[in-house]
Amino acid sequence: MASEQLIECVPNFSEGCDMTIIKQITEEIEKIDGVKLLDVDPGKTTNRTVVTFVGNPEAVIEAAFFAIKKAAELIDMTHHKGEHPRMGATDVCPLIPIAGITMEEVASYAHLLGKKVGEELSIPVFMYEAAATSPERQNLATIRAGEYEGLSAKLKDPKWSPDYGANVFNARSGATVIGARDFLVAYNVNINTTSVRRANSVAFDIRENGRIKTDDKGKNMVDHTGELIRIPGKCKSVKAIGWYIEEYGIAQISMNLTNINATPLHIAFDACCDSAYERGMRVTGSELVGLVPKCVIIDAGKHFLRKQKRSVGVSESELIHIAVKTLGLDELSPFDPKKKIIEYLLEDISGNTLVQKTLIQFADETASESPAPGGGSISAYVGALGISLGTMVANLSAHKVGWDDQIEYFSDIADKGQKLKDDLLRMVDADTQAFNKIMDAIKMPKSTDEEKIARKKALHSATILAIEVPLSVMRSSLMTMDLIKQMAIKGNPNSVSDAGVGALCARTAIQGAYLNVKINCSGFDDKAFVDKSIIEADDIFLKAIDFEKEILNIVTQKVDC
Repeated sequence: MASEQLIECVPNFSEGCDMTIIKQITEEIEKIDGVKLLDVDPGKTTNRTVVTFVGNPEAVIEAAFFAIKKAAELIDMTHHKGEHPRMGATDVCPLIPIAGITMEEVASYAHLLGKKVGEELSIPVFMYEAAATSPERQNLATIRAGEYEGLSAKLKDPKWSPDYGANVFNARSGATVIGARDFLVAYNVNINTTSVRRANSVAFDIRENGRIKTDDKGKNMVDHTGELIRIPGKCKSVKAIGWYIEEYGIAQISMNLTNINATPLHIAFDACCDSAYERGMRVTGSELVGLVPKCVIIDAGKHFLRKQKRSVGVSESELIHIAVKTLGLDELSPFDPKKKIIEYLLEDISGNTLVQKTLIQFADETASESPAPGGGSISAYVGALGISLGTMVANLSAHKVGWDDQIEYFSDIADKGQKLKDDLLRMVDADTQAFNKIMDAIKMPKSTDEEKIARKKALHSATILAIEVPLSVMRSSLMTMDLIKQMAIKGNPNSVSDAGVGALCARTAIQGAYLNVKINCSGFDDKAFVDKSIIEADDIFLKAIDFEKEILNIVTQKVDC
């Protein structure tokens, strides 16, 4: 089962003074299930408010549409004045991939939003960045040139026909630019100097734009066309400048990482460290401005563990701890991952989940009179325990004295094990949620023909989910058995019994989930789906029995005296 898809939306509204208007717009966002409002940043001088919210794609699109609609009702661009460039009541609305989703998928959602806004609200919509319909429209500044005041004339130019909506000037709402772009990380690196000039020298070393080339006399050099010659910096998609922070008594390299795939956070940090060292200075720490996706910190943790020649297959919390301490994110102020990582800020959307409970609370909840959590959730959890043991063997093997040449192999196994463990833990709650959807569907009214059709459709969808979740548990648990087998054969011989217990857990998870597939298929009227699911479940179950025998034979041979 793939991780939940999350996208971020950062609409900019042309109102930064009247908090009553701003609140009415943000209320439209907050009323949509599946999204969380993270930040509201009004600016009086710019007369503009930047709003940040995150959620699943469908919910984000719905929330964005209603926010744009409310802004169109409340903001009259004929009276708007502000320092920031703008062309509409909702000036720009970028969508940003956060987790479990590609840029191409996000661009498709941006087009869905653009079409809906253009057609239903009669607002001209231009698509930009990854959602642009032509290279000329990728750049926001190019689209916004002339601003609101020049929009009427611009729309008369055939080259500037909107991507969605009528080619008609909407005097009240102007136009809106919608698109998909990479996450921008605002990041500052601390240097043990008070010199802005020295800090700038590091910034020029690393930023993509680099520095202007000079001759022996310090004069700027130009090419044959008269353009300044630049020496490129080390890091792509990085903007940087040096400045002095009086509050802390240090200089910083202030960066915007505009494409974290081109230059991840940890690469920018290492580049600063190398440049500072070459110039007789030292990086002492860093700070994140705003929020980051979890993958940014996780990737950093793995990077620094690899540099230490350690296994990267450790828990999420351990990876974050390593990243925070190595990057020095807590040098200037405490760094709380729960407040800085987007996915953690979203955890309370679904309330108190099963996996957040203590072992005692989980056991008590299972033993209560409630039918959920039941065998499906327990099967997923047992599977998670099984691969946890296999992952433990991999990590112990990675650090076994004399096995240094195998660190990469065992680290890779442990990393895969952690991902499977996380998948199975997600399924602990997914199984209970599927059961609850069936109960909700059963409770739906069925007095009218329309209600009966809606109830039947909801029950059908919920039953498919209730079958698919335990099937996913079976698939993931079977994958864990392959890793556990490798650890029984090649892992630290002192931990081979742990591999054996892991295999027993995995087989139990598969057999338990198999029972859930069978009972949920029983009586379900979608014969084609039932037949397909049972065939797959039977196949996985038989393979699991064979896997268990193989692993236990290997383990028994090694533990027998």
